[in-house]
This record gives sequence, C-alpha cells and structure tokens, in this order.
Amino acid sequence: MLLTIRTTYQPATDLGFLLHKHPDHVHTREFPFGNATVFYPEATEDACTAALALDVDPVGMVRGRGGKGGAEDQYVNDRPYVASSLLSVVLTRWFNSALAGRCERKPDLAGTPLPLEARLAALPCRRSVRAAFSRSLSERRAC
Repeated sequence: MLLTIRTTYQPATDLGFLLHKHPDHVHTREFPFGNATVFYPEATEDACTAALALDVDPVGMVRGRGGKGGAEDQYVNDRPYVASSLLSVVLTRWFNSALAGRCERKPDLAGTPLPLEARLAALPCRRSVRAAFSRSLSERRAC
C-alpha cells in the first residue's frame, strides 16, 4: 500500500518539518505486521511529496501469533486485504505530532493552512464495493 502526500506550499520542503521526517533521508520502521518506509520522491522548494509505503508481511504475522489455531491458519490470512487498518496504525504511531498539529521546530507552520494532496494507490475491486465506498464518502461529506 502506498500513500503519498504532496504540497506546493513554499517552501514545500517544510512538509518534512510537519511530518518530522527529513526529505533527504529514507526512514524505515518495523511494525508487528510488516515494515513501513517514508521517503520523498520529490523535494524541491516548489513541490514536495512524502510517500509512505507499507509492506504487510502475512507470513510473519501468522508466525508471530504464537501457534494459536490449527494448520489452516498457516494458509488463511486476511491481513493483506485489510491493510487500510494497518495503515491507520502506522499513521497514528509515526505521524502523531503532525496529526496533533504540533511542530517543534516551526510551531507557526502547524497552524498554517497548506495546500495538500493525498493519494492512496488504488487496487481493483468489485463494482458493488466501489459503489458502497462512494456512498460512504458522500454521506461523510454531508455531515
């Protein structure tokens, strides 16, 4: 799963201050369900994109359960398909300061409205799932 967050706020590299991840470095962290990596494929004064790649390890998750269940547990694992909940865990643990609106090095930046564009890599799904998702989004906008 790949989430990208892009801004054209100038200087755009201030996105690194908000996320507490330096644009010149690749940041990797292990989680119980796999690895997450933050990197910046684009980091200029005019535009900056932060990318969060989540690599779910279903085999490691099965082995990490301490042998609960039968042999079928070794083959049936739905976690790669519910990666969105795992992504939310990564976001809350890794970007907790940004989500709370805190930026130690540039405190005024946290309260500044920024033009942000977020994209989540799309996966093919059935039409009924897409329709349900679209309805859910439109209901949230109405609130």
